Amino acid sequence: MEQGEDFSRDRLKLLFIRHAESVGNVERRMQGHADYELTARGRQQARQLAERLWAKGQPPSKVYSSPLKRAAQTAEILLAQRTSEPVLHPISIPTIEPTIEYAEELLEFQNGIFKGLTWDEAREQYPELCADLEASPDWIPAPGAETLQDGRDRAERFIQRVLATHRNGETLWIVTHSWILQHLIAAMLGSDRTWHCSTKNTAVFEFWLERSRWTLPSNNPNRWNSDLWHIRRFNDTSHLQEF
Repeated sequence: MEQGEDFSRDRLKLLFIRHAESVGNVERRMQGHADYELTARGRQQARQLAERLWAKGQPPSKVYSSPLKRAAQTAEILLAQRTSEPVLHPISIPTIEPTIEYAEELLEFQNGIFKGLTWDEAREQYPELCADLEASPDWIPAPGAETLQDGRDRAERFIQRVLATHRNGETLWIVTHSWILQHLIAAMLGSDRTWHCSTKNTAVFEFWLERSRWTLPSNNPNRWNSDLWHIRRFNDTSHLQEF
């Protein structure tokens, strides 16, 4: 059952967004911290998402973005592309123009020697390591790469920073990358492991939470009260259309 507008105003709304299609995506590169721009298709994807978000009356009070070009350009298009359609809840549009904060915690996986390579290129340059990776389901670290714990730690740091800074009634757009997005979602859900989720470009994961009760002690029954924490969208790409 959908709650009314008052319910919406009483929640902190977090929209986690994967960046739009990049040149590295098209070339099937393990991008990591390599800095690739959006493709023409990617820019269109970002515009389509922007139109959906503005039309649904979900303007942000603030935007957080990875500083890498493919995320930063997505965030810039999302803010610039206001829809010409009337919004559903115009009262919620902020009078102050939202800003973008570029957060290092939102960077993609730092993949060391694999940065910017295709898998075929990696096989040519590092045949033994790639053979080991293909033969085992276990995590084998690449030289120069961050660890899985590093990724989870920075996801946790970002979530804690957001929760310490923002309150009920705010809407945040958080533009990031597929690998770290999995860690951010695990951190949001309090999961003790990270689940794989095949995430398309500009997919949206939307969480609403009652911020003032987020830090309830473990013995408080409201921690299990699902009226306080909602998953509104999960891996949603319904805004995308062929063009």
